Amino acid sequence: MDKRKTLSAQQLNTCCAHRFFPIRTGSGNVGSTAGMKHDAFIDPDWAANRIPGLKPFLAKMPKGRLFNGETDGSSFPNGGLRETHSAAAFTAWDRGSPPFIHDGTCYIPCAFVSHLGCALDDKSPLLRAQDAVNREGLRLLKNLGGYGDVKQVLSFLGWEQEFFVVSKEAYLARPDLRACGRTLMGTPPTKGQQMNLNYFAVMPSSIKACMDEVQAALLKIGCPLNVYHNEVAPGQHEISPFFTVTNISADLNQIAMQICCEAGARHGLVFLFHEKPFAGINGSGKHNNWSIGTDTGLNFFSPGKTEKSSELFSVGVACLTFALNQHNAVIRNSVACAGNDHRHGAQEAPPAIISLHPGADFEQRIDGIIKGGPLASYYTEGTNVDVKCANLNEVVRGLEDRNRTAPFPFCGNRFEFRAVGSSQNCAFPMALVNTAMADGMRALSERIEGGAQVRDAVAQLYQENRRVIFTGDNYSAEWVLEAERRGLPHLKDAVEAHHYFASAEAKALFTRMGVLTEAEVDARAECLFENYAATLEVEATTLMEMIKTGAEAACYADLAIYAQVDRTSKAFLKRASVYTSLTESCEELEAALSKVPTDASPETLAVYCRDVLKPVMGAVRVVCDTAEQLCRKGLWPFPSYTDCVFTHHFNAPIKIEKCE
Repeated sequence: MDKRKTLSAQQLNTCCAHRFFPIRTGSGNVGSTAGMKHDAFIDPDWAANRIPGLKPFLAKMPKGRLFNGETDGSSFPNGGLRETHSAAAFTAWDRGSPPFIHDGTCYIPCAFVSHLGCALDDKSPLLRAQDAVNREGLRLLKNLGGYGDVKQVLSFLGWEQEFFVVSKEAYLARPDLRACGRTLMGTPPTKGQQMNLNYFAVMPSSIKACMDEVQAALLKIGCPLNVYHNEVAPGQHEISPFFTVTNISADLNQIAMQICCEAGARHGLVFLFHEKPFAGINGSGKHNNWSIGTDTGLNFFSPGKTEKSSELFSVGVACLTFALNQHNAVIRNSVACAGNDHRHGAQEAPPAIISLHPGADFEQRIDGIIKGGPLASYYTEGTNVDVKCANLNEVVRGLEDRNRTAPFPFCGNRFEFRAVGSSQNCAFPMALVNTAMADGMRALSERIEGGAQVRDAVAQLYQENRRVIFTGDNYSAEWVLEAERRGLPHLKDAVEAHHYFASAEAKALFTRMGVLTEAEVDARAECLFENYAATLEVEATTLMEMIKTGAEAACYADLAIYAQVDRTSKAFLKRASVYTSLTESCEELEAALSKVPTDASPETLAVYCRDVLKPVMGAVRVVCDTAEQLCRKGLWPFPSYTDCVFTHHFNAPIKIEKCE
């Protein structure tokens, strides 16, 4: 018997797939934004001479198709770069990111470009930005002197992925979760996160079993998941692996999201990567721990223990200060999307003001450098914490206290970009951060090459960009006023941020660094507006459908119960008023949807969705939630928040009570 016939297709690894990342929003029900098609490891046997026109095939690895592929570029978001009559697009292997085998397929990480080489994805800008970091980093090190052994400058990333998990039954019973990834109506649970019972608590056994499976699967493809735990909100969790080179790390994040969804399905669970699946409780981010280093082991963001490493740290932070100040709106755009709008400015995510937190102590040293002080005066030598009892080991604290309110805080040997949304592809924010950082290194190099001493050039960079440094409470109302006084942009939502993406300043940055052409910038801006508008249109349509086909009928069935008893009672009159308001508010939403300017520009459409649709949806939700609190539970057609975030803890399928 042929043993090969007893093996499954998965065991045989019969396919390869170019894995690329189109410019599309959200993570969908499979967790990842990846695009791919599966190519079998077979080719026609052209040497065979049998029946004319009929060729047998050979089991063969198609080496040509491993490196390049072709597909339709017009069916993906492209901002006008591709049309049906000029649709060619190509995938090209990112040779800096290793392929991996998962579920019977050899996945090949790829970039996705048009017939003319324009970027149609999130990977291409990231790879170009990394080239810019390498080019400008080597230039800067040459100007500093003493780094002749360095051959490459790299960016590194370690992500922390937050998400919610709900039971499959709860997910399937909520059209809003299925279509939008978040709940469009629903009252907060009576017990949410008020008592801080979930954070780092014992993981429910159903989740623990699933996460063990995820960890094992990720280890097989070279993604060592070294942390997973409960997050703040009930039903919320987090995973994170070791850091690695940014493009590799971004690829691993996307496959990790996919594997989470696949493992969850086997356990009767659904992973939610939306930034705010449940109103009133903590949302989810994807903290990007980012650094710049060299092939010789240097780290621009680690002070080290020597004069040389301390000086390099001061130089690196100066370049980052320039980057975040001069390209503030670009960095803000890197994390701007409809889902993330629900988090920014709350007590779970940084405000929509981009600022830098280098640490309170180092902030003072920056002021000293500006006044003429030395660059090398800050070292990686923590001090002991007084634990005040004999049984505990000594605790060595870091150089700086943690600041969870800052968009860009220093974390000892890296900076943590805390504003990234949980559904986002790491590649896009990191592409923009690396682009801005490369420009900061360029700016410093030009001053040194122009004759300035290194210390003086660094001091000038700090002085001119000092306004972006803030080490206080970013959540405070005072910071908003102070940021305005300093002239820092406060781009409150994604649409406002996107207005600046294709500005003259942004185009100059992207073209100067060789990351995006002006046409690519315009196309990307159009895609950003389109993604925002599409998200809100889907949400509004889903909400209207849920009311018409579920909530409204439930409310009037509930009202009929009270009508049989006493139509003059407070209980009846209150419900009649609220339920009537529900119908009226749904009609207002329907009217707003009917007036969506479908023939307008993507920017105009996005503005309408933000200024008209979103407020109406908010008003409708208030009425829906009030109605849910009044309606008999067995009649309300959708699982409550309590059903969603707590039921899976008990390894039992959700049972939604229904009245006959």
